[in-house]
Amino acid sequence: MDKIKIKAEERVEQGSAAVRRLRRAGKIPAAVMRMNKGGTLLVKLDEHELLLGLRGHASKQLLVTLDMGGKEMPALMREMQNDVVKGTPIHVDFSEVSLTQKVRVVVPISLTGEAVGVKLGGGVLEQVLRSVEVECLPEDIAEKFTVDVSSLGLDQTLFVKDLQLGDKFSLVTRGEYAVAVVKAPEGADAAAPGAPAAEANPEVIKKGKEEAAGGKKEEKK
Repeated sequence: MDKIKIKAEERVEQGSAAVRRLRRAGKIPAAVMRMNKGGTLLVKLDEHELLLGLRGHASKQLLVTLDMGGKEMPALMREMQNDVVKGTPIHVDFSEVSLTQKVRVVVPISLTGEAVGVKLGGGVLEQVLRSVEVECLPEDIAEKFTVDVSSLGLDQTLFVKDLQLGDKFSLVTRGEYAVAVVKAPEGADAAAPGAPAAEANPEVIKKGKEEAAGGKKEEKK
């Protein structure tokens, strides 16, 4: 992941009115959860610089370097709130991190390749899980995990435990969760189980007629 560096200034502005003035001035209010000192540091970011730094990044959890007047602070972007109409950022939450201590992040899963069960078996590929939680060093955070499903056959399932993410990542998400499955097309196996049932139907009907006939004879007696 490319390094993202954003200038940040401590802010004293609080409250809805003060925050609105900040936004009108092209600043985005943000908060940084401190790691060692504890508490929360209130900062403000330049909106243009923030958008420029995040350009091309789809992940919601990114490692950034906050430039606090020449003093750099590595931080993990945990959440960014956007304006519901304009889609522009209105607030950002960060957590200060150490580059030598592992963090837990949620990384999206992107499937690639055409499953053999789809190509040759006419099945349908269904992605069940869209992301996984992993533990890694901040500088190893991945934008996404690209998973090849080419070898997935008909009625086969790819589980979290099957993912090959490399030594840098430790899976936190439980291994028995399904990531993707190739389902057989609807009605594909209906003929097989239906055949015996079709043979059994005449016997049921015949038996029913005999019982009905027997019942009528008893009535005549």
